[in-house]
Amino acid sequence: MNIVDTAVSAGNFNTLVAAVKAADLVETLTGTGPFTVFAPTDEAFAALPAGTVDDLLKPENKAKLAEILTYHVVAGKVMSADLSDGMTPPTVNGKLVTIHTVGGVKVNEATVSTADIDADNGVIHVID
Repeated sequence: MNIVDTAVSAGNFNTLVAAVKAADLVETLTGTGPFTVFAPTDEAFAALPAGTVDDLLKPENKAKLAEILTYHVVAGKVMSADLSDGMTPPTVNGKLVTIHTVGGVKVNEATVSTADIDADNGVIHVID
């Protein structure tokens, strides 16, 4: 299964999958890759201020949504064993994220709760 199929089958990425569809990124994330996705769960989306997700899913916010989502994707398959403290991989949208490995793995300030969910075209790391 590819990254999107894997996210759908997990059952706790419904908001993320809806956002990927709204941003027209399904074809990209089902493509060859490989990709590393730092995937927020439905619970993580629910923690955002009220109305944030609904606003981002509007057609007029498609470009902003795509920018946010591609900030959660790194080109290549980066497994947890490949991570080192302080590394700053570029995301697909060109901005850098900072990886912290001391006291648990974090991507910027988001905690990785589950790592290394393998997919045919990459890997998913679950963030809060």
